Amino acid sequence: MPPPFQAAQASPPPAGAAPSPALDARRLRCVWLDLFDRPPYAAERAEWAGRDEAELLDDAFGREELWQSWLEEQLYYFLLVDNFRPAAERVTSLPAELCQRKVGVREALHRIALSPSFDRRNPGPDTFVSVVMEQLLGMTVQDTERELAVGKRVYDGATGRFLGRTGSGQSDVVRIAIEDRRCLETLLSREHRRLLRIEPAPADLRRWAIALERDPLCYPDVLREWLLSDAYTRRLEGRAPMPNRLFVRALFVDLTDRLPDSDELQRLQNALDALADARPLRAVLARLLLDSGKARVPERDGVPDAKAWISGLFERLLGRPASEHELSTFATSFADPACHPTTVVYAIVSHPQYQTW
Repeated sequence: MPPPFQAAQASPPPAGAAPSPALDARRLRCVWLDLFDRPPYAAERAEWAGRDEAELLDDAFGREELWQSWLEEQLYYFLLVDNFRPAAERVTSLPAELCQRKVGVREALHRIALSPSFDRRNPGPDTFVSVVMEQLLGMTVQDTERELAVGKRVYDGATGRFLGRTGSGQSDVVRIAIEDRRCLETLLSREHRRLLRIEPAPADLRRWAIALERDPLCYPDVLREWLLSDAYTRRLEGRAPMPNRLFVRALFVDLTDRLPDSDELQRLQNALDALADARPLRAVLARLLLDSGKARVPERDGVPDAKAWISGLFERLLGRPASEHELSTFATSFADPACHPTTVVYAIVSHPQYQTW
């Protein structure tokens, strides 16, 4: 694993600056879900619980897994999934290169948009240029029909002034869009909404975009600012539904301490995606996984202190302490010799709150 560059690059906090938040159960679970698309493994929880969040970020930005998750988000945004998933090395190598600070996020978007998969997903000048303008630059094509017409001619090989720059050919359409500051602002805006669930302030958005123009490798610094902000703390006060992909990954880690393999993930995600309301099937999947013999659930004689164990389950699986009523109710139920530990775990992972983060 390459060294975490933030540990070496980050400046010390100014004198009198507030310390970064401690990783309580809620923050620990959410930061992992936001950065790695999974909860922490058992060993990671033991290592990081109660520690300073800034330390975790120093470590996380040096993990290739984080950048693989970031790439997955971008591919899903551009609908480059299943048969359209890029196989070119210039795209598949991005997590390692981002982790090693060989490329920045702008170059990553450039490679994605130049990939054969992006071209196949958006065939022809009208579709291709429209997607570039809308998804890379956040433009409304209906309001800029002249630029669309120019872009289509440039795409077909004619020389023209597209978005104020001269180009000739499909690759120039992409290059001109990537070099436009709106590309960075669009990326930053949607990532801010994804992580903090609010629109960024225009002045902040411009500041972050200018910083990335000056230093293409400073995206982790932007993420660090977001995740240590009061806005992220406020975001943790609420919950949002988990997408199916995230739910499957979280369920496997929470119950088996491993991620699903690619076949398991695709099969289960496709089954959930096929339903208008996937919540009942999610509960069925939890039951099947608990009954598979692969779930890491203790036997009754491995639970000497029922209340402590149940309290730990609430913190680990829901990211919050159990209320006195919940703790009392679960402990009373578990006191029945017929109640197996899997019943307690199932009651939590089948609860609607488990399907949020």
